[in-house]
Amino acid sequence: MNDVVSHRLNLPDGRRLGWHEWGAENGKAVIFCPGAGMAGAIPFGEDAARRMGLRILSVDRAGLGASDANTEKSFASWSGDIASLLQHLEDDAAFAIGFSQGAPFALALADVGLVKAVSVVSGQDELAAPEMFSRLPEPVASMVQIAKDDPERLEADIAAMASADWLWQMIETMSGPQDRAFYAAETFAPLYRRALDEGFSQGVAGYARDTRLAMAPWPFRLEDIVCPVRLWFGLADTSPVHAPDFGETLNKRLPNSKLMRLEGEGSAILWTHAEAILEDLAGMG
Repeated sequence: MNDVVSHRLNLPDGRRLGWHEWGAENGKAVIFCPGAGMAGAIPFGEDAARRMGLRILSVDRAGLGASDANTEKSFASWSGDIASLLQHLEDDAAFAIGFSQGAPFALALADVGLVKAVSVVSGQDELAAPEMFSRLPEPVASMVQIAKDDPERLEADIAAMASADWLWQMIETMSGPQDRAFYAAETFAPLYRRALDEGFSQGVAGYARDTRLAMAPWPFRLEDIVCPVRLWFGLADTSPVHAPDFGETLNKRLPNSKLMRLEGEGSAILWTHAEAILEDLAGMG
């Protein structure tokens, strides 16, 4: 963690945006959209990023970690926050990586042309889309149905029960044996727990809104995203809120995508295969 540097930026509406970076100090920006409830940083591919000239910026979404809350948070407001960050960095050719629930936030940046390429890693698909909804297990389908019919109710339901401990237990429950062992390792678990604690440091509202946005129908069309997209999935990933078909439908809907499936790997490929993911992303520039 010594190589991670944290920053805050004053946004035009008076809020502050927090991000945490590692890699090449003056390298090409890679906007990292973390998973559910995560803030701060769990670095991946530090040496590879420096070697490839990539500057990875793990950005706290509004209401999580070091980023001030935004009661009007949406995919559009998130894209506006990142536009302000890229303007501050004087970088108009950034990449993006979306992990787990961060996937739609990364794709939203591509939809408005803020990034030139995206890597989706162990990502959530648009679960409310008909071709996805029919594949969901009942508890997840029920949440997605509420997100479609009454998104404010889903947000309130999540806010009433969620916490950093609750989310950690959910991650453990949804993960297969391989991922549970990785996430629970003494070198990794404290980093993951700290990321969740920081994510919930302002309360549960930021995570609840993110979950509502991710589970409801997305306000952009995957078919309209023209930049290159890589889809990385481990075929041993058991999470019911990631893409149920390991990226097959995402790959069909995105016009310029490539599906990368790893046999015998779970959701932790962001860390276990970081060098390959970053090398591939850098090659799209």
